[in-house]
Amino acid sequence: MHGDKESVDALLDDPRVAAVSFVGSTPIAQYIHQRGSANGKRVQALGGAKNHAIVLPDADVDFAAEHLAAAAFGSAGERCMAISAAVAVGSAADAVVEAVSDKARAVTVGSGRDAASEMGPVVTRAAQERIEGLIATGEAQGARLAVDGRGHSVPGFENGFFVGPTVIDAVTTEMDVYREEIFGPVLSVVRTDSVEAAIALINANPYGNGTAIFTSSGESARRFQRGVKVGMIGINVPVPVPMAYYSFGGWKNSLFGDKHVHGPEGVAFYTRAKVVTTRWPERAAESDASFHFPTSR
Repeated sequence: MHGDKESVDALLDDPRVAAVSFVGSTPIAQYIHQRGSANGKRVQALGGAKNHAIVLPDADVDFAAEHLAAAAFGSAGERCMAISAAVAVGSAADAVVEAVSDKARAVTVGSGRDAASEMGPVVTRAAQERIEGLIATGEAQGARLAVDGRGHSVPGFENGFFVGPTVIDAVTTEMDVYREEIFGPVLSVVRTDSVEAAIALINANPYGNGTAIFTSSGESARRFQRGVKVGMIGINVPVPVPMAYYSFGGWKNSLFGDKHVHGPEGVAFYTRAKVVTTRWPERAAESDASFHFPTSR
């Protein structure tokens, strides 16, 4: 159901509605969870995301760059599982930035009616302006634009809401381009000295939707999967969307409510257990009433 705050509040307040499921921004997800829960409803509210991918020096850089580009620029970055922050560890950083920048420049941006297009426009003019504004802010705050997608024009669609694939290097966690959920084709590259520092960086972020690591080391992968406080984890898999029989949903500010979306938890969210105990005695004398706790036998 689509609608404004009035429509949402009507659902949250109506006693005929037993459960509410929502996907959107974190502030609205938190509002829906609080108001719906206060009205005695079961609430499942998925919020924002800032998905990270760590790239270690022992990773296959070309493989990592190809998958980072697909994860960051697929669907113009407008999906909750998009990778928007690459954490390059140690000596991997320069090679990762160079390789993913080459991939970004090679993306074919165009109309969705063109079969050759690999990436289309963002959803609205307002989204385009917000995304380009964050790119500009990142540069103003000291980051380096390795690939600048602002002002991208597609012949025949000059008024389209296009933003080209963008790679921003030397991003820090204090910058707006890192702190905000961009929801556009922008990949920020943050540099760290160790896998421990990269894990700490991810855990310090308020979101916990999805994350990934690119490495050839099983030991590093185990340390990562056990250490990160994130709900969905990929090892050499950039968009770790689980199969339907596993739960889809993040941790921290990416999910409000006690049930995830898919799998058994998703089924449990939309159902309530009902226990019925019956007995059909033939005569009242056979009731076997007792002051002891009854059992079904």
